[in-house]
Amino acid sequence: MSIVRIKTGASEGGSPETIGAKAATLARVAGFGLPVPPAFVLPIDLGAALMQGDKDAERTFAKDLEEGIAFLEEETGQRFGHRRHPLLVSVRSGAARSMPGMLDTVLDVGCTSEATRGLIRTTGNPRFAFDCRRRFLEAYAKTVLALDPAPFREKHDELIDEASAASDRDLDSEALERLSFLYEDLITGAGEDLSDDPMEQLTSAARAVYRSFESDRASTYRRLQGYEDLKGSAVMVQAMVFGNRGTNSASGVAFSRDPSTGAPSPVIDVLFEAQGEDVVSGRARPLTEIELASAVPKVAAELHNHLRELERDFRDVQDVEFTIEDGRLWILQARAAKRTARAALKIAVDFVHEGLCTPEEALQRLSSLDLRHLAVARFAAHPAPVARGVGAAGGVAVGRAAFDTASAERLAASGDSVVLVRPDIDTSDVAGLAAAAGALTAMGGRTAHASLIARQMSKACVVSCAGLVVDAAAHRAEIVGVPLNEGDWISVDGDTGEVFLGQLEIATERPETMLAEIETWRKEPVRRGAAE
Repeated sequence: MSIVRIKTGASEGGSPETIGAKAATLARVAGFGLPVPPAFVLPIDLGAALMQGDKDAERTFAKDLEEGIAFLEEETGQRFGHRRHPLLVSVRSGAARSMPGMLDTVLDVGCTSEATRGLIRTTGNPRFAFDCRRRFLEAYAKTVLALDPAPFREKHDELIDEASAASDRDLDSEALERLSFLYEDLITGAGEDLSDDPMEQLTSAARAVYRSFESDRASTYRRLQGYEDLKGSAVMVQAMVFGNRGTNSASGVAFSRDPSTGAPSPVIDVLFEAQGEDVVSGRARPLTEIELASAVPKVAAELHNHLRELERDFRDVQDVEFTIEDGRLWILQARAAKRTARAALKIAVDFVHEGLCTPEEALQRLSSLDLRHLAVARFAAHPAPVARGVGAAGGVAVGRAAFDTASAERLAASGDSVVLVRPDIDTSDVAGLAAAAGALTAMGGRTAHASLIARQMSKACVVSCAGLVVDAAAHRAEIVGVPLNEGDWISVDGDTGEVFLGQLEIATERPETMLAEIETWRKEPVRRGAAE
């Protein structure tokens, strides 16, 4: 199978089993006429053959990359890694079923030293150019060269402290240029060869993305979700659009409805002057739909319209990644949203009422849930919380504090309920989330990958907790100055974002009205069959 090309209004097709769910869905989105950066896809079976050392696959791989880059150059009017009009690309993964955050992505590929100078020439914005360069170097070192990311984060944090900056978005061009050189030194100091050839970068990045399907976190996720039948990942190479280009640029994630409660209103997290990884990684505190509408009202209205269109066309709640580049909105990804069990129930009922699906279709979507035991958990009493964060996955959890996956699994094995407490939850913490009843983080947003996984697992989750300082290595934390040690009891409310020390009593109630309606749907086909 040759590459599949994707561009707004005229995309080639492909099934999730051949080009991955991400690319197959994005091809449909582009076919609807929505603004999608051009892309091409290397299929799943090509990656499987490459991993087995197939020589024919190697030749096909090289030919497809050259052919795909030529397509992107034609569509964008730019040239890959060029010193005057540089094209940069993202290299994204995509299995036949969604695995949020479990597979690798490399952004800004092709950001060679020459391309960095080209970005300065074409945009007149050296800060933007060096921001892309340092981002590429960090991602390439971690994903392609398999270097420890800790030294890179240390250099990053040291420079922020030195500049008295709140985040890297406050660093100027000189600081980012210096950070780029520090990253280069870390790579060469580790004995690695940093290629400045864009095609070599792309080839290595695509191989690394294919390999990420076999990573420990991806394998654990497939086991937990029953996805052992998946054959591998596709690789999608897409022209970069830049949420870090300036003050009128941003990256974000949007849900067409609340995936935690099912409420029929969008949930949007966004960061200005940032790239998508900043939002989904959970290492930042994003802004919400309110701030987006205030800053760029026309773009916010356009995004809301696209969310409604996608929900109608796919007939399901959508999880959309987007970028705003100089005030222009781009859709990078759309997929069916991961949701809690109670959100799934409400969404199914609402979709039937709105004519977006039939009762039979709604029952099929709910077939994996045990509706007999579905209940909404609340705290029986409601004392004053010790702290507040952002509710990211609904429900409540009471458990002993654990500060890493190993501790969560150990405490859970002893029979105790556990709350995983982290500075931010990385997708490598998936096993810890599975062992815990809930999670609490100091950073992150409602749309970070870890929040998506918590909702899918029906784990209560509170993120961006103000006053929470976590020392994971020492297995302790402080909440507004109050010590929290491993094994101490803590209670979190994933709906309100409230955090309590100690054990609160949990009360449950069943959504009887909606469950009763579900029962009428089950009976209606029987009555229709009898009438026939």
